[in-house]
Amino acid sequence: MGALSHIRVLDLSRVLAGPWCAQNLADLGADVIKVERPGVGDDTRHWGPPFAKDAAGNNTEESAYFICINRNKRSITVDIAKPEGQELIRKLTAESDVVIENYKVGDLAKYGLDYESLKKVRPDLVYCSITGFGQTGPYAHRPGYDFIIQGMGGFMSVTGEAHDFEGASPQKSGVAIADIFTGMYASTAILAAIIYRDHTGEGQYIDMSLLDTQVAVMANVSSAYLTSGEVPKRWGNASPIIVPYQTFPTSDGWMIVGAGNDGQYRHFVTAGGEAHLADNPLFISNPLRVEHRKQLIPLLEQMTRKKTKGEWIALLENANVPCGPINNFKEVFENEQVIHRGIQINAPHPTVGNMKLVASPMRMSKTPTEVRMAPPTLGQHTEEVLHERLKLDDHTIENLRAKGII
Repeated sequence: MGALSHIRVLDLSRVLAGPWCAQNLADLGADVIKVERPGVGDDTRHWGPPFAKDAAGNNTEESAYFICINRNKRSITVDIAKPEGQELIRKLTAESDVVIENYKVGDLAKYGLDYESLKKVRPDLVYCSITGFGQTGPYAHRPGYDFIIQGMGGFMSVTGEAHDFEGASPQKSGVAIADIFTGMYASTAILAAIIYRDHTGEGQYIDMSLLDTQVAVMANVSSAYLTSGEVPKRWGNASPIIVPYQTFPTSDGWMIVGAGNDGQYRHFVTAGGEAHLADNPLFISNPLRVEHRKQLIPLLEQMTRKKTKGEWIALLENANVPCGPINNFKEVFENEQVIHRGIQINAPHPTVGNMKLVASPMRMSKTPTEVRMAPPTLGQHTEEVLHERLKLDDHTIENLRAKGII
């Protein structure tokens, strides 16, 4: 039994932040019902290629994007723009603990599916709204996109090649970090609200904003500005306060070296056959290496190019110098530690057959996470849920389908 096996979640969200939040709850055992538009579904179902292939090697309709954020959920299709569809959502809410949505501010109020409306049918409801800018403020009605939020929230101003590097420009993250972090914070807020409800009997409303989250997760960078008043700069893969602490080229790829003290620096250059660099008066201490990084780094790069990535990792691990490879994803999933931890898993799927997934990283001794279901096909569980939750008979369900409600 999962830690949240007693919790029922109605997931009205789509794309990334909301579904990521709901998937976390589902991995912990919650029964998550994903509500999608009839015939269309979540936008991410169509975000491809790549699409998963069936046993014959043909593309299915299951996009890799949708797959990564919707495991352990049941999918139903409901047209919430129609009164009968809205009534189905209200009835499902009445026996749910949590509702998650990421519609534009005010959109669900038009359908009577906002928090104030739904708490009338479930007074202790935990209702989580996820938007780009939150429910209040001058930007509240703007649509929120991760890429834009990364720029507005300061992340891109400190990401990319160093500010003085020729041709350098701000860069976004390789994944939608504002969405992902907002989903994670939303999961935490929902769990806290459930605990509060269990103690007091009271539900509550949660207002999550991508911009709020992006600024918050800048952590020490935000703090450095507030403390000093100095605007942080881009440093690429280098550190502004430790040298060498960055990426280095090898003869067949890239590696990371994090020499956090003078001893580790000495071990690094000695392993590379350049021990004299440890005794050079310009580089003998970290403050001096920071001051003279422009002279030192080219010398270290000449050294690191003489060996392969694998040779360097073996040498530096033996010398107790913090290091690591920069792996492509083939190398990631072939890594012995990744294999040992069982991070890549398989689950049966009605069209794909054997679907490859990434496991939840939450490892719990008493209530472990598990993949109970692969990401659902569109509307796969509509009849099942309406039978089980609302006790609707076959005739009623067919009538709803004929009207385009489901």
